[in-house]
Amino acid sequence: MSEPAIDYRKLSIPERIQLVEDIWDSIAADTGAVAVPRAVLEEAERRLAEHRQDPDSGIPGEQVRAEMYERGE
Repeated sequence: MSEPAIDYRKLSIPERIQLVEDIWDSIAADTGAVAVPRAVLEEAERRLAEHRQDPDSGIPGEQVRAEMYERGE
């Protein structure tokens, strides 16, 4: 791995977290930068339609995270 232009390793943990958040926000703001494949969009639309037909079929995110954590994922 090459030496970074700015040595982020010298930053405190909170400063590094803020840096990552700032970078992520800048990526999110540039919405046209990453193309989403048509198949992914179609699958998302299919799942949303399925959920709208049966809203009780969903699983809360907290439950999904807990189950993944238990499995070590």
